[in-house]
Amino acid sequence: MDRDTRIEVKEVMSSPLETISSGATVEEATKRMREKDINALVVTTQPPSIVTSTDVLDAVAAGRDPGDVTVADVMTESVETVPPDLLLEEVAAMMTTFGIKHLPVAEDDYIGMISSTDIAAQLG
Repeated sequence: MDRDTRIEVKEVMSSPLETISSGATVEEATKRMREKDINALVVTTQPPSIVTSTDVLDAVAAGRDPGDVTVADVMTESVETVPPDLLLEEVAAMMTTFGIKHLPVAEDDYIGMISSTDIAAQLG
């Protein structure tokens, strides 16, 4: 299969990108994820971070109050990003290598999110 017939990130990524501040509560992050039917938010820090539904579940399972815990307390800092023209096979390899399920898509700025679910739906 040549590059012209292969799928690029920009064709399947979720856009627009959903973000949240590091000072927001885990409860606020959970509500935003539920409203948007997504499992991850980019946290507007420099460098960027990410908070996922797994981070939220871990906090609740540890007995922490989601109304008191901030996104900064549970987020993953300094996340990898991918360009919109990267091939899905390459993103799948990155996710496997790093053991992650979500990657922000960035060009000059953040433009979307690609997830392992997006990739599985296309390559499966």
